[in-house]
Amino acid sequence: MATTTVPEVTKKTPPVTLTASAVAKVKEIMAQQTPVPAGLRIGVVGGGCSGFSYSMQFDNGAGMMDKTFDMDGLKVFVDATSVMYLNGCIVDYVETLEGAGFKFENPNVKSTCGCGSSFSV
Repeated sequence: MATTTVPEVTKKTPPVTLTASAVAKVKEIMAQQTPVPAGLRIGVVGGGCSGFSYSMQFDNGAGMMDKTFDMDGLKVFVDATSVMYLNGCIVDYVETLEGAGFKFENPNVKSTCGCGSSFSV
């Protein structure tokens, strides 16, 4: 009797994690778009006072060099360059008396600018 080995499936660990409240808010906003986008693109772009800033936008699909991650039914696209800057990053959606928005907690950041919208590694 021959035995078969089943290849081990390793799940891709996303470089960035969205909290439940962030996923819920993104899904809520996506549902209001016409047509509904395929997913959310998160990345790092050059610019800002400190050198880099975060980018979040809806997208209709993954590019050739993108990694795609499923977060509670939400497709998240991250380009290959941004992966190294976002490794271990947590994105949360917060609502306070001062306002509401997405907050990035990135362990790779060495410094941020005074306004908090850009960072350096």
